Amino acid sequence: MGVNADRRWLSLALALIVVFMVGEFIVGLLSGSLALISDSAHMLTDAASIVLALVAIRLAARPARGGYTYGLRRAEILSAQANGITLLLLAVWFVYEGVDRLISPPPVEGGLVLVTALIGIVVNIAASWCISRANRTSLNVEGAFQHILNDLFAFIATAVAGIVVLLTGFARADALAALVVAGLMLKAGWGLVRDSGRIFLEAAPRGVDPDALGAQLAGLPGVAEVHDLHVWEITSGQPALSAHVLVRPGCDCHDVQREIEQVLRHQHGLAHTTLQVDHAEAGPADDHCVDPHGPVHAVE
Repeated sequence: MGVNADRRWLSLALALIVVFMVGEFIVGLLSGSLALISDSAHMLTDAASIVLALVAIRLAARPARGGYTYGLRRAEILSAQANGITLLLLAVWFVYEGVDRLISPPPVEGGLVLVTALIGIVVNIAASWCISRANRTSLNVEGAFQHILNDLFAFIATAVAGIVVLLTGFARADALAALVVAGLMLKAGWGLVRDSGRIFLEAAPRGVDPDALGAQLAGLPGVAEVHDLHVWEITSGQPALSAHVLVRPGCDCHDVQREIEQVLRHQHGLAHTTLQVDHAEAGPADDHCVDPHGPVHAVE
């Protein structure tokens, strides 16, 4: 799926969110529902997250130039981290307000809350479907998707609260729903901050063990030693690797390099690689390509 398709799906989701957000905020004020007001504030961050995602997609598509040799691909990670941080901050606010309303619950119009929440569920299902059609391997798009998905869960909790208030008059159900929303936002926000932070700190991609990978490469035919091994992600879904490889005396450097690149590409999904390949110093008995499974290797 191309970048243009991602933009179309995200723009459609944005339109759905903005239209409903305005209506929900008005109903929340009229009904006195913290759950609805908090949902509308969350939907504002949903809209902002989609706008950020669209801006980041446009920036990331720009070609590399000048000092930005990778282009602006990490703009997507900045967007994902911003989405995660806003989720965490909103969750803290909702917890504070929810606890305050548990202590002193204001009157809540259960009927308005229920109807608005049911409409919100439909809108968020449609928006979630739109964003799920985009490329969710991008942490940027995933950040926007998590915002919408959490809002869907929030509306479900709000609908339940509306039913409880309508049938029993238990006004604290609204505050309890807001606390449920806050818990979901904390989980999603922390996940986005953690994953984007790994990319900024140039940690190895999830599922890749650099020590095990280095040992595997050092055990390939013709490889004497592997060091200065680095594995990181340029942006989400774009891992990269660099390493210094010493080839056993008598072996063909080009053949060894091709073999390493095949292993990295097909077994580990690492297509963007930079390998410095040199011959190891020959010993007295090294006049040909010796046993490729010797014990000598090192990984840094």
